[in-house]
Amino acid sequence: MNQLAINYASDAKSARFALAQLGSAQKRTLLHKMADQLIAHSDAILESNQQDMVNGRKSGLSNAMLDRLLLNPERIEDMADSVRQIADMPDPVGEKFDHRVLDNGLELTKVRVPIGVVMVIFESRPNVASDAAALCVKSGNASILRGGKESIHSVTAIGRALKHALSEMKLPAQVVTMVEDADRAIMEDLLRMTSSIDLVVPRGGEGLINYVTEHSRIPVVKHDKGLCHVYIDQYADMDMAIRIAVNAKTQRPGVCNAMETLLVHQSIAPAILPLLCKEMTRKKVEIRGCEASIKLCPDAGIVAAKAEDWDTEYLDLIMNLRVVDSLEQAVEHIQQHGTGHSEAIVTENYHAAGLFQKIVDAAAVYVNASTRFTDGGQFGMGAEIGISTQKLHCRGPMGVRELTTTKYIVSGSGQIR
Repeated sequence: MNQLAINYASDAKSARFALAQLGSAQKRTLLHKMADQLIAHSDAILESNQQDMVNGRKSGLSNAMLDRLLLNPERIEDMADSVRQIADMPDPVGEKFDHRVLDNGLELTKVRVPIGVVMVIFESRPNVASDAAALCVKSGNASILRGGKESIHSVTAIGRALKHALSEMKLPAQVVTMVEDADRAIMEDLLRMTSSIDLVVPRGGEGLINYVTEHSRIPVVKHDKGLCHVYIDQYADMDMAIRIAVNAKTQRPGVCNAMETLLVHQSIAPAILPLLCKEMTRKKVEIRGCEASIKLCPDAGIVAAKAEDWDTEYLDLIMNLRVVDSLEQAVEHIQQHGTGHSEAIVTENYHAAGLFQKIVDAAAVYVNASTRFTDGGQFGMGAEIGISTQKLHCRGPMGVRELTTTKYIVSGSGQIR
């Protein structure tokens, strides 16, 4: 086993105990210092990011991936603001609930506590490094953060900036560990460190998720791909429906909560599709549609959708379009092709809205709103460590609270069994 991987894991496990001794006020101070250091070292971070961008273009990264990778002064300010928001959120650690006294006099209280050591493996987006580090600090967890090879220089620079704040607070540098080596063998060894690492969160493309899930011996919270749908019901307000669909697809197409497939009820399709396709075309969206949608919009340049298109996460200005016979057929399509991320219905019908929310199985189900809101920052979490599409132990955007577990505090007066 790689000695570097052993050191990363054991050092993080030791550092968690130093972090566990910090109170809420001290963690808040540390996080504000981290935000300040991101700004103070922005020139070095931007210089490192430019190196990654040059390498990314040479290696043929897609425009969507390059957009995720890019940092600029505004995005670094956003990163710092995110850390400050996390700093000022309520601290879940130590929260007491489910208090009761048993018949024998034993007093039971459930208390929220850190998970321990959390490893986050991510691709492309360097801001994940500072978000994940801040969320782990706030929840009392030591973190091991491993970015993809395409962002290695940016992530390393961000990690070095954050460590200045740890030094100011006289805390071990390993409270936040950035894996500065892109060697996959190190990651494989870390995924076997069950005695030191308590949770793994992979955040990236389908290949990364599958790889980590297959190789990890440590519990994994999956951030699966986002194959999100918007369904325009027969009772939808057309102006609202167009606004929502266009926003869900085009506001930022290279992210997991962007819409990939638009479903439209046959009753409203003749009226709304020409308008909607015109707007999507204006936004430079390529449309891959069913036979009915092509007939309704013969001049929209719709390409006939292939079977595999319905299961494709484009992360680009490409979308699928299907006309459906009913709400039930829309739900059936979502259940067959969706990934349990975010699904939306646009309707003015109360029964249709309620039925859709009840039977669609996803982490976030929307009525009359864009799927683009499935985001830790938008949900008031400050940031997210990922968006869980599984059902244990958390689902949807993972914030500070989702990075804690519980234990029972039991107090007695000499009871024996």
